[in-house]
Amino acid sequence: MTPRYLLDASVVFAAASGEMATLAKLSRLSISDVAIPALVYCELVGGAATAGKSPRLAENVALLAQNVDILPFDRAAAEAYAALLRKIEPKRRRMLDRMVAAQAIAEGRILITLAPRDFEDLPDLSLESWAV
Repeated sequence: MTPRYLLDASVVFAAASGEMATLAKLSRLSISDVAIPALVYCELVGGAATAGKSPRLAENVALLAQNVDILPFDRAAAEAYAALLRKIEPKRRRMLDRMVAAQAIAEGRILITLAPRDFEDLPDLSLESWAV
């Protein structure tokens, strides 16, 4: 079965940090319905490895990755990213968010985020906000 949802960095970071509301919402989803884009995993592994971060955060990110599919950014995602950029104003500082959104669009998945404003200008994106 293909996962229905992609988690953005805000959701994975909140879950790895032990944020209870996010963990409660994740627990309501079937593990087979959830995936993490490789771009998000890279961002979080890199962030968890930097100085000053909790070793527990790195452990929790690794634990999530062991239990949830990590999906590669493939040709279809790259082509969806290019198509998305033709429809919107490019913003370099939001490149990773837009690449993750393009992957969700290419694969027909719902992107779950705690930061819906980061994605509000993206057409064709199915978005589920977990913002409180």
